[in-house]
Amino acid sequence: MRYKRREFLGSLAAPLVVGALAQEAFGGQRPGSVLISCNQYAWITFFGREKRDWNADLDASLAEYVQSGLKAFEPSFTSVEEVNRLAPLLQKYQLAMPSAYVGSVLHDPQQAPKSIQTAIAIAEAAKPLGLRILVSNPSPLKWGPDAPLKTDEQLIEQAKNLTLLGRELHKRGVKIAYHTHDVELRAGARELHHMLQNTDPTYVGFCLDTHWAYRGAENSQVALFDILKMYRNRLVELHLRQSIGGVWSETFGPGDIDYPRLAAELKKWKKKPLLVLEQCLEGPSPNTTNAIEAHRRNLDYIKQVFV
Repeated sequence: MRYKRREFLGSLAAPLVVGALAQEAFGGQRPGSVLISCNQYAWITFFGREKRDWNADLDASLAEYVQSGLKAFEPSFTSVEEVNRLAPLLQKYQLAMPSAYVGSVLHDPQQAPKSIQTAIAIAEAAKPLGLRILVSNPSPLKWGPDAPLKTDEQLIEQAKNLTLLGRELHKRGVKIAYHTHDVELRAGARELHHMLQNTDPTYVGFCLDTHWAYRGAENSQVALFDILKMYRNRLVELHLRQSIGGVWSETFGPGDIDYPRLAAELKKWKKKPLLVLEQCLEGPSPNTTNAIEAHRRNLDYIKQVFV
C-alpha cells in the first residue's frame, strides 16, 4: 500500500499526539483535577447484551464510547498488533490511554518468561501512546468458584516473576499494577497478601478492583476497607464497580459499597489513584438503558463523589 506524504507524516505524528493527550490529562493534569478512565470490558458486556461484538468494528465502538463523555480509555491487550490497531483511533477520538490491562501467567516457571516478554513488548509499543500503568492479574490455575488454588511454591514463583516484570517495566517508565478478581481473596486472601507482601513497592503497584475484593471476601465492606487501608501506599489505580443486593448494577451509583466513604479515605490519605470505571453487567443486572447513557450517568456520579 502506497501512502500520500501527508498520510505518512500523520502516521508518524499520531503516537506523539496521543502521548501528549495522555500526558496532559494524567502526568501533567491541573492541581486538584481527576482523570476518569474506563475499562473496555464494561463496554463489552453492554454490547454483548445487545448481541453486538465490541471488537468487530473498533472504530464504530469507540465512536459510541466518546459520546458518553469519557476522555480516557483503558484497553485490554494480548499482542503488540492490538496496540498498533488502536493507536490511530486514540488520535481520531482524542482519547488518552494512561493505562492498559494485560493478562499474565507468572506462577509457572515454564510459561512465565514468554508471558513477561509479551507484557514488556506491549508496554514498549504503548508507551509512546501515553501508557503509564500496566494492570495485570496473574491468571489463576482455572476460572470458576471451585477452581483449585495455587500452591505455596507457585505463589513464591509468581511473586518473584511479578517483581521481575515490574523491574523491567520500571526501566521503561511504566508501573505494573497488581490486580485481583475474587479467587485471590479465598483462603484468607493468601494470594493477594503474598503478592503485596513479597514484591518490591518500587516496582509493583496495586490496582484495587473494589468490587472483586468485596465479592471475594463474601460481600464484606470490612474486608474491602481493610485491604484499602493496608495497601494504600501501593495504590496506583482503582477499578470501580457497584452492586445492589450483591448484583452488579447497571450504573455506578449508591449501592452495596460506600463509595463516598472510600473517596473520603483517599482524600484523608492524600491519595489520587487513576480512577477507572468498570461497571459491568452480569445475568441478573437490570436492563433499562444502553452503554452510552449508562456511562454518562456513571461519569456524573463519580464526579460527585471523587472530584
